[in-house]
Amino acid sequence: MEKQKNFHPKNVLSISFAHFIHDVYSFFLSPILPLLIEKFTISYFSAGILDFARRFPSILNPFIGMYISRYRIKYFVIFTPAITAASMSLIGMAPHYTILVVLLLIMGISNAFFHVPAPVMIKTFAGNRVGKGMSFYMVGGEVARTLGPVVIVGAVSLWGLEGTYRLIPFGVAASLWLLYRFKNMEIQKKEGAERETGFRETFRRHLWFFLLVAGIIFFRAIMKMAIINFLPTYLKETGKTLWFGGISLSVFQISGAVGTYFAGNVSDRLGRMKTLLIITIATPLTVLMFVYAGGIWVFPVLVLMGFFMLASGPVLLAMVMDQATRHHSFMNGIYMTIIFVSASVSVLLVGVMGDHFGLANTYKISAFLALLAIPFVIVLTRRHRHKLL
Repeated sequence: MEKQKNFHPKNVLSISFAHFIHDVYSFFLSPILPLLIEKFTISYFSAGILDFARRFPSILNPFIGMYISRYRIKYFVIFTPAITAASMSLIGMAPHYTILVVLLLIMGISNAFFHVPAPVMIKTFAGNRVGKGMSFYMVGGEVARTLGPVVIVGAVSLWGLEGTYRLIPFGVAASLWLLYRFKNMEIQKKEGAERETGFRETFRRHLWFFLLVAGIIFFRAIMKMAIINFLPTYLKETGKTLWFGGISLSVFQISGAVGTYFAGNVSDRLGRMKTLLIITIATPLTVLMFVYAGGIWVFPVLVLMGFFMLASGPVLLAMVMDQATRHHSFMNGIYMTIIFVSASVSVLLVGVMGDHFGLANTYKISAFLALLAIPFVIVLTRRHRHKLL
């Protein structure tokens, strides 16, 4: 019982490091998207399909969550970085658009098998500081978002677009190191041994929670996908260099990592709902500021925008893990599927809007649409208070 209450930093940091290694490779697509658009002569919509392919395997997340506890989930965390590294390091060599899509699908499968069990492992070792644990976990991903663009742009500069396969050994080495680090770590399997309800009953009991969370995620996803996937492309259209776009994306991600770290910790103290409401209101305002910013103001606004836009991750994930159920892998699988559907639909919408209205107007539209997430946060807050009463 004591082990469940205490925060175990070494274990939490180990899983967070695995998240970092995996996600460095996951974020190779956006920085070199302008080069891929040029290489294959594709539209923004076709470019959006690439990100859709990367995310599509996440539709399997609920099924992965249902059965993942039957196996030693640590091995999914250990080996998926190598698979992701191989598939993403080869996208520059893809001879045809179809091959590029296949590589991104493989990466998506690896991505799904990593991200479902990892937060459950974090919850196991975070004790009563789940928000703090999720902050560490999400910071690993956000730092990866920061370094990923720099790594891939640097690799392209050194070896060319088709020479990025040279990055594969680093991901393989990371998996081998993680195998050595985790081989004696035993993860308690509570979900398979103690089931108070079936999966169908768990889903029915938390249906309203997930519907409200889906509303929050979807309306924020349009804005988020517009920035994350097309920021370097938008800056290139405004006359900036590929390096400037990659550096800008890294600045955005660094500030996002800071916001992610503070958000989970703050939500442990201030409360999940209040923290989420502040983030939901502030983020669209920073996007509008970015569109109209110029000169030296671009980077300060990028910092502010990244801080708030990515801060919702650990708060929402902690809310999912806070739910009264032992089926946390299943719950996280549903949550990840909501993210997948929202992100996939959003990136296609952003692509269509970008083709018809331009990326600058798309950013403005997405910011106003993100304000529609506020009512969902308010209703979720009221339902949460009603349960407490």
